[in-house]
Amino acid sequence: MYGRNQYRGGGVPGLTPMVKRIMIACGVVWLAQQFSPGLTDSCAVRNSDFFEQGYIWQPFTYMWLHDPHSMMHIFFNMFALWMFGGQLEQTWGSRKFLRFYIICGVGAGLVILTWNGLTPGNYAVPTLGASGAVYGVLLAFSLTWPDRTIMLLFPPIPMKAIWFIPVMFGLQAAFGGGNISHAGHLGGVLVAAILMRRELRAYFGQTLSFSGLRYRWHRYRMRGRLRAVRREDWERRKKLDKDDDRPTYH
Repeated sequence: MYGRNQYRGGGVPGLTPMVKRIMIACGVVWLAQQFSPGLTDSCAVRNSDFFEQGYIWQPFTYMWLHDPHSMMHIFFNMFALWMFGGQLEQTWGSRKFLRFYIICGVGAGLVILTWNGLTPGNYAVPTLGASGAVYGVLLAFSLTWPDRTIMLLFPPIPMKAIWFIPVMFGLQAAFGGGNISHAGHLGGVLVAAILMRRELRAYFGQTLSFSGLRYRWHRYRMRGRLRAVRREDWERRKKLDKDDDRPTYH
């Protein structure tokens, strides 16, 4: 991604204080899961435990857990948090960033409970991971810097930040496995959208207004004309180069 945060407070470049603490907390919990399988069972969010056993802490604790059998789950979540969360923390401050992160994660947990309760066969299925909170961070980044360019790892194409969330959902739908909690990801996005409704309304209200649409159409036409001028100039230069290659006679 272009324009990654430039925090230089010591340690890993770009690693802000609260993002660092969240990453350490998730890493410590992941290590604890290796030695205590019961931790995963009691702290992952599950409808049967929440409603029947009274495990009301699960919508909070699940977001600190990750797949104990694979490092890729925690790696990709923490990598995204580092890439996008640091700049938000620099802009908002550590306390506001942590509050936003936790609200998105807990809100996503409640969405998971609601969805699994309405979906046959998912009532006793556990869900764990920080993806709901991380997706909230991704949306916040997209709304704060909508025109910033992001380069995906796969596929390696640049795009504006405002299109990052739709592309991620599209890639998940096309290539994601069956054990991905789409409800959790969508829940984090929905909660973040509510928290950032002013920025959301400001961006899309301006973009979808008549003046905004007229401006974008005018810019699209100007870009088309510019491409046509460049193409004509290239063809003219190519013709001149061919003329220069002809032999001269004396």
